[in-house]
Amino acid sequence: MKLTTKGRFAVTALLDLAMQHGNSPVTLSDISRRQNISLSYLEQLFAKLRRSELVDSVRGPGGGYYLAKALDKVSVAEIILAVDEPIDTTQCGGKENCHNDGKCMTHDLWAKLNDQIFDYLGAVTLKQLVDDQQKEAEVIQFQLLDMRKASTA
Repeated sequence: MKLTTKGRFAVTALLDLAMQHGNSPVTLSDISRRQNISLSYLEQLFAKLRRSELVDSVRGPGGGYYLAKALDKVSVAEIILAVDEPIDTTQCGGKENCHNDGKCMTHDLWAKLNDQIFDYLGAVTLKQLVDDQQKEAEVIQFQLLDMRKASTA
């Protein structure tokens, strides 16, 4: 399976949006700046995410995007599929025509791997990713605090 930038950027952008989750919508230009993703690319991704009802938007001054579902209700698999990113390791795209218009010897192996990948990505939610990011930030803060204490001692 090769996950293209479309799927990776969609997950990254929604994680950023989830991390900024608050009372006001988040602009794509803010996400673009923080994540170094082209604004025009984000606009394309968010159009698909909106059609899939993962995000919603507010127009006008103070407008932007917000999550349309609770963090624990949005899976990574759902995000990837929303931007038309296939989760497929088969050579034939699941059509079973990979070897002389028939199923190749390893087709079932790759199809089962697809199922495992999809199950894993379906079990990981935005809430888990946000929690992981927050824990990581806390660890860094404690490390910096320890370094400051050590340098003043």
